Amino acid sequence: MTWIQSIQQAITYIEKNLLEEIAIEDIAREAHCSAFHFQRVFSILTNMTVADYIRKRRMTLAAQELISTDEKIITIALKYGYDSPESFTKAFRKQHQLSPSEVRKQEGTITSYLPLTIHVSLKGAEPMNYQIIDKDSFQILGSKRTYNCKTGENTKNIPLFWDEANANGISELLFQQNDGVIDGILGVCVAHADYAHTDMIDYWIATSSTAHSDSFETLTIPASKWVKFEVHGAMPDAMQNTWKQIYSEWFPAHPYTPAGTPELEVYTEDDPSSPDCYSEIWIPIK
Repeated sequence: MTWIQSIQQAITYIEKNLLEEIAIEDIAREAHCSAFHFQRVFSILTNMTVADYIRKRRMTLAAQELISTDEKIITIALKYGYDSPESFTKAFRKQHQLSPSEVRKQEGTITSYLPLTIHVSLKGAEPMNYQIIDKDSFQILGSKRTYNCKTGENTKNIPLFWDEANANGISELLFQQNDGVIDGILGVCVAHADYAHTDMIDYWIATSSTAHSDSFETLTIPASKWVKFEVHGAMPDAMQNTWKQIYSEWFPAHPYTPAGTPELEVYTEDDPSSPDCYSEIWIPIK
């Protein structure tokens, strides 16, 4: 089964179980990957969290039922996982900008989300420069914070973490500590070690360094086979576009899958706003 087929199988599983309690671990199992990795890839490919997709699909179907049936609103609310009319109305209005009662009266327009279909687009594909590298384990030195992938907290707060690191001098200090194993400042995404918290990630702003410091923590990155992608262009768009291209085009066309260990974004001292800015993405593969 290809990578794209695995993701599509997981989406099909979601669609078949929209009226049930859906655990992210069960969804990820359909894609043959970890809960952390599935949530990360899903967000990269769709620009929404798994939880957002499930909510949008449920609210789409709920609106259709309000229009086409005479079922009571509370009955429809319970059917789609809401235990009160108030919580249902809040979620419903967030998507449709209308209340369930207004939709039933056919006042205004509804916002509908169709089931996702993942596919590879062959039109206008940009070239990708990459290198396969075998690298021994190495140590990183830096600061970390923990974020919730399920709620999209990582997407919202990681840029703020970078703003803070650049403003208070942490980035400059880390550049000074770099040992040359990987040149630059690293953004490192690590699945949470506690299995009970599969929605959580540790995100590091760090550098490769054998040093120890009271101001920073250390983490050992395991020996791996890596695929290193070149990223050219201004941040953050160039980095985000390359991530999407990797998972929608590169992995489907190559005999590798992500290893599930820490992934790296590598930032150089280039001006991040320059169209000539150079950076890298490192993904461990198997």
